[in-house]
Amino acid sequence: MSLRRRLSGGIALLASAVLLAGCASGGTAEAGSGDPADAPKITFLYSPYADYAPFFIAEDKGYFKDAGLDVELISKSGSSGETYQQVSTGSITAGGATWGAGLFNATKAGASLSVIASVSKIPDEGKNPAPLMASEQSGITDAKQLKGKKIGIPGDGGFGIYSVHLALDSVGLSLDDVELVNLSPGDIPPAMANGSVDASWTIEPISSAISGKDIGHDLLPIDYQSGVELGALVFNSEYVDKYPEAVTAFTAAYLRAVQELEDGGWNDPADQAIIAEYTDLPVETLTAIGLTKQDPEGAIDWEDVARQEAFFRERGALEFDGPSGIEQVFRKDILKQAVAQAAEQAAAK
Repeated sequence: MSLRRRLSGGIALLASAVLLAGCASGGTAEAGSGDPADAPKITFLYSPYADYAPFFIAEDKGYFKDAGLDVELISKSGSSGETYQQVSTGSITAGGATWGAGLFNATKAGASLSVIASVSKIPDEGKNPAPLMASEQSGITDAKQLKGKKIGIPGDGGFGIYSVHLALDSVGLSLDDVELVNLSPGDIPPAMANGSVDASWTIEPISSAISGKDIGHDLLPIDYQSGVELGALVFNSEYVDKYPEAVTAFTAAYLRAVQELEDGGWNDPADQAIIAEYTDLPVETLTAIGLTKQDPEGAIDWEDVARQEAFFRERGALEFDGPSGIEQVFRKDILKQAVAQAAEQAAAK
């Protein structure tokens, strides 16, 4: 099994002013380009969830190595905002994290962040990987009954609160109609079990565990958040400017693994074993949970991203007026070349 480590220690502070030169979407990947093998190690910060399965596959099956890259996957325990802080300061080269107030604020502040590709989306059908669940103790069977009730969220600036907003909105309620309680993912099951919250946003594999232990149940079909952008792949902009070919090769290896999973890898025992090791889940649990969706071309639904930014602006979670300019730090040139490289690699198999 490949080398990986867990991140510990303090979080570096976000630099007050970092140049964004060269990371705009109109940039080109030629400046400073070279052999990917000559680039410094890429440290990639991930959460130990199945959303990041393509990165696990690319590392353990040698796709990064095949591209001449030195990659180290580092498991995080902090928030998406902390990921953006570490990537922007260069203490970590790249990472995956949810869209949210932290990314929009950092982008507007001029942080050294380049968006490269989508990491995950909520699927259009099937089991919800991030459902709103009601506690069995609450007696709630209809989401409309949540008015005036306590709902757990993992903070006020990320995907969790946006997901709860979408769920409530689908039944004619708003966040102002409920009492929000901050809960870390690990605190969700006991809070639902002891009745300290009536419902909570959840995420796999926690949601399946809650259901399996009869602690809580889903309240809504997946429709209310189907297709929503969940995670983004971001790189330190200075690294992208200096080593665009390495970033392209990394992204192509990721997309190669996405396509492998799309083509049946989720049912392949070898791939299952890799994902289970990184997520610390038994294979039987991994195959039963709701999974997010990865796009084989890393495409980003920018209209959905704009809706999320508008939501956080309305919540007062953004520290600026006007648009964040998030699309201006999207390196579509890198993604386009990565998609082509991944296609070439697939054809050469």
